[in-house]
Amino acid sequence: MPSARANKIEPINPDAPAPVWKKPSKAEAYKRYAPLMKYVVDRVASNIPKYVERDDLLNAAALGLFDALEKYDSGKGTKFETYAVWRIRGAVLDELRAMDWASRSVRRKARHIETMTRDLDQRLGRAASDDELASAMDVSSMEMARLLDEVRGVVLLSLSQPAGDTEEGSSGGLAEVIEDPDSSSALDEIESLQMSDVLVEVISQLSEQEKLVLSLYYYEEMTLKEIGMTLDISESRVSQIHTKAISRLKGRMNRAA
Repeated sequence: MPSARANKIEPINPDAPAPVWKKPSKAEAYKRYAPLMKYVVDRVASNIPKYVERDDLLNAAALGLFDALEKYDSGKGTKFETYAVWRIRGAVLDELRAMDWASRSVRRKARHIETMTRDLDQRLGRAASDDELASAMDVSSMEMARLLDEVRGVVLLSLSQPAGDTEEGSSGGLAEVIEDPDSSSALDEIESLQMSDVLVEVISQLSEQEKLVLSLYYYEEMTLKEIGMTLDISESRVSQIHTKAISRLKGRMNRAA
């Protein structure tokens, strides 16, 4: 029979120092954080063509993890897992850009949707509906849905490109504006806050459905399928709403840059 001493629960001391983070070896980290890498790759892969090799993305994820191991600073108060997700996702997106899997035609269509959405929103003074956007682009609602499905991968990558940049650009974009755990200087923090204010204003101009989908996807970290089940719409429809919302954000951030 266990002794009373063995069953005694030690009180938590709020003043006790937090446990010191010990840097694991690359082999240990790879084994420990394999589910985290798979999680990031699965989320990114849900927005790109199925012919893109997941093994290539997993290899890139490992490089991102190892980069996080080298650059992580526990003194900044950020959990390693939080920082690692940022680095892993960045490495996977860099790999996708390097693959250059999207044709120039698809990139042109993505930029056209972005421009038309921005101009139509500005003219109407509100977020244009799907039907209004389709009408402005002189396509049917069905064709509009097909276009959004076609460009969704390009729109995803635009999150990590600079606002106002062209397809040749690379680092620094909407994703960095939302959250950058590697930010250090006071000037960087001030600039980030200024851009965050712009982003908050831009998000407030989205439709309620777009705001809800972005919130569930990026903050609640639900999958497109889970969001569809929650909102009682198809996964494909969720993907289209997500693509249109990000395209709208990108267009308005370009104008604000």
